[in-house]
Amino acid sequence: MLDAAVAALGGSRREGQSTMAEAVARAVEEREHLVVQAGTGTGKSLAYLVPAIRHAMAEETTVVVSTATIALQNQLIDRDLPRLAKALASLLPREPTFAVLKGRRNYLCRHRLQTASEDAEDAELFDPRQLSSLGRQVARLHEWAEETVTGDRDEVVPGVSDLAWRQVSVTANECVGARVCPFGQECFAEFAREAAQAVDVVVTNHAMLAIDMSQGHHILPEHDTIMIDEAHELVDRATSVATGGLNERVVNTAAKRAARLVEPGVGERLTECADGLALMFGETPEGRMDHIDDALANAVAAVRDAASACVTAIGPSPGELDPEGASDRRLALASLGEVHDTAVRILESFEPALRDRTEVVWLTRTPGRQPTLNVAPLGVGGLLRERLFGDRTVVLTSATLTLGGSFTALARQWGLGREVTEEAVEGRAAGAAEADGGGDAVEPRKTPEPGGRRDGAVGGDDDEEGPHRAAGEPRWRALDVGSPFDHARRGILYVATHLPPPGRDGLAPAYLDEIGKLIEAADGRTLSLFSSMRAAQQATEELRERLDHTILCQGEDSTGHLVRRFAEDERSCLFGTLSLWQGVDVPGPSLSLVIVDRIPFPRPDDPLASARQRAVAAHGGNGFLSVAATHAALLLAQGTGRLLRSGDDRGVIAVLDPRLATARYGGFLRASLPPYWGTTDPTVARSALRRLSGRTTSESAAGRP
Repeated sequence: MLDAAVAALGGSRREGQSTMAEAVARAVEEREHLVVQAGTGTGKSLAYLVPAIRHAMAEETTVVVSTATIALQNQLIDRDLPRLAKALASLLPREPTFAVLKGRRNYLCRHRLQTASEDAEDAELFDPRQLSSLGRQVARLHEWAEETVTGDRDEVVPGVSDLAWRQVSVTANECVGARVCPFGQECFAEFAREAAQAVDVVVTNHAMLAIDMSQGHHILPEHDTIMIDEAHELVDRATSVATGGLNERVVNTAAKRAARLVEPGVGERLTECADGLALMFGETPEGRMDHIDDALANAVAAVRDAASACVTAIGPSPGELDPEGASDRRLALASLGEVHDTAVRILESFEPALRDRTEVVWLTRTPGRQPTLNVAPLGVGGLLRERLFGDRTVVLTSATLTLGGSFTALARQWGLGREVTEEAVEGRAAGAAEADGGGDAVEPRKTPEPGGRRDGAVGGDDDEEGPHRAAGEPRWRALDVGSPFDHARRGILYVATHLPPPGRDGLAPAYLDEIGKLIEAADGRTLSLFSSMRAAQQATEELRERLDHTILCQGEDSTGHLVRRFAEDERSCLFGTLSLWQGVDVPGPSLSLVIVDRIPFPRPDDPLASARQRAVAAHGGNGFLSVAATHAALLLAQGTGRLLRSGDDRGVIAVLDPRLATARYGGFLRASLPPYWGTTDPTVARSALRRLSGRTTSESAAGRP
């Protein structure tokens, strides 16, 4: 089946892809969880889709495929699965079927559309220019509603703001239900759910998967197998779904919705509480909160009690309601429930002793937005262990799953593996650092050859069959199928050890000089990844004055448009921050140099990361290695992975932060990267770039810069 699929798609057999497909098929058959690292170019989509389809059709069930990004979701639905279904049809009893399923909020609601207008419930919170733009966008959505077949927000081009989309969509909690809704027979979300119930493969996203887990599997169709692609994003997406926020707008929205259904005094009390909350936010410093002041605690408690009073005043459902009344009731109860539950979580998070807390609270102040009090879980491993791995087979895959040369870090975050001692992690990091000796050559780890295997069963008793038990750790195996790319021959990892350690006051002149020399040597063709937007903008402004190359900077246009311009203009450069570390796929001569300005550790004041580090340390672990270094290793692996995207690509990765070669944890970080050939000599890096750009000079040939 795999050979037929590869042939139909115009490809050729790849050892790593075949190894992965066999492992996935075996894991599904034996009901054993599988973690697979498959480097860029492996063709991992086919490697899990083919056994997924075979299992779905043999067992007459549905297999769920979950992705982190819209780009991969669209690739699977629009390109891979249609071609794969046709290729496999002759080998199966019928042609395989598939569908995409997103959250209800992603689909147009015809009932909600009727009430969309410029005087939307939170419109008065915005200035006249925003209101005018909102009105135009909502009007465009009305026109689009007359012609769309799917009602999917992704079809709206150009897109609309979240505020505009909220006027024509509802969450699952706000939906009145197809039985009551006058448009129940024309509901786009219901169409999508119905389509997903009767297909072999359903493609969804990690956020939907997290919602399905938290609600007890009521959204996705019945299934016993899940393929999780881009699995390195699973924890962050699940954490985002589990994060609650409380601000003046959210509370006011709940109060206005409740005011239509309760006595004036009851709703007004919640409005007054919103004002009190905003007042307290003005006196509260931004950042993580280890303790809550009595005044702020009282304000949050007042919001909690007022929201509860509104729910009580609305009372139980009176039975059959007219659609308008049912809609008002569901909208009000959904908003009130969100406000009440978030307030409860915030207050309860402070009750345990600091070392025993499972949630973290922090206040954010973002320009143009209201201050928000946030609450999030310190970890989601328990949720994933119980709700994801507990009763079905899960295959997790990505190009970057081994950090420090091991699957342990991510497995622990997923709730899969036994906890390893921090001494062991430190020992690996120290050993790797000592092995390179601090000399000019930076020797990354050796990874298995393509098709090479790394297995490991973790947890579980040998006398129990399968991974799904009521207690204990799920049983799982790990596999690294390597990459078809010869990283050591096609890529150079250059660490600029002659530069000073990065500072906190922007890019030092020496860093800007180094970036300029590298770009000139590469004749453009550079993706420069920065740890902050301020650094990206500083480099853009200063180097535009020095270099005769087009420099595109994230934020000056849509990211998709900037990436397309970068790919089309071979001598251009693209500067940016976080989303570009994982979102750029530019094979060919337009990209031969990836620059990383500094090791991407989380900010010291990042509330979640700092709280997680403290929690690890409180229980005897090394919080820096477990949290900060793991975070940095994952981003480094993703960012440097932008260089080689096809078999013909070659180039240089330049890490300007000398700590990658000199610090004790540098070995752990380098062990997370593919086995590029390493150097700390800037002459070697620039000479290689000149050769790649076809501009070898007598000077570079002589080995001089």
